[in-house]
Amino acid sequence: MTGFGKASGQIGGKTVDVEIRSLNSKQLDLNMRLPHSYYGLEPELRTLVPGLLDRGKVDLYINIAGTENKSKIMLNKTLAKEYAKEFKALAKDLNEKNTQYLPLILRMPDIFKSEEKAEKKELEAVLVLVKKAAEMVSKFRQQEGKALKKDIESHLAVIEGNEKKIDKHDPSRIEKLKERLLAKINEGLNGRSADMNRFEQEIIYYIEKFDINEEKTRLRNHCNYFRTTMNEPNGGRKLGFIVQEIGREINTIGSKANDAEIQRHVVEMKDELEKIKEQLLNIL
Repeated sequence: MTGFGKASGQIGGKTVDVEIRSLNSKQLDLNMRLPHSYYGLEPELRTLVPGLLDRGKVDLYINIAGTENKSKIMLNKTLAKEYAKEFKALAKDLNEKNTQYLPLILRMPDIFKSEEKAEKKELEAVLVLVKKAAEMVSKFRQQEGKALKKDIESHLAVIEGNEKKIDKHDPSRIEKLKERLLAKINEGLNGRSADMNRFEQEIIYYIEKFDINEEKTRLRNHCNYFRTTMNEPNGGRKLGFIVQEIGREINTIGSKANDAEIQRHVVEMKDELEKIKEQLLNIL
């Protein structure tokens, strides 16, 4: 789900700003941009943030505002010399004459270092700001979630409404089916008499293939379960599975109905179900 959170504070004479932006994603995709003096926080942040935000494409920015307390960035000359040594050895092995190593060296990991290292108390205070920003993201998500819930419930109500219309129409469908079968049989008999008891047995067996009562019952139960699950925390994945079951029952009703009126309701239910699926991509 989308979200935005920001927290600022005075830490060790510095103004530290934390921003967190979240977009929709099935998994957690965490991208961080930290000041050099806070690089040591990265492992802890990669453990902390998933517990706070669960999933989503999350961008975390930490910035030290102002100029008087900015840490001085220095070139790690020792490491640069080691990179140069390795590049020269590799060039020799490959018989490569290009000796312009400096642009490559400057792009290598850890080639720059901060003169200042943040103390433990400062890092702990930064983590507090991260938690505050994450709480704002969660509140933003909750507000969006309320709107999504209302929208999804409207689509679910349309599905349930069409199921009720199908249920009301179903008895007349069965009677019409019996009448069509009887007309076909009488046409085939061409005036000859038939064993009506045997006919009733056969027609019952045939009608059972078109019976959709079980599917209608399961569809109602799935819709109720879906509505209950929407009130559970972090139920997005479960809702996805329930939607699959709802779709399966709708498809079965459509394939067994053999009736134009019911098919029309089935199409409407499928359309509403697709709208629900689209919105589920925004739910945790």
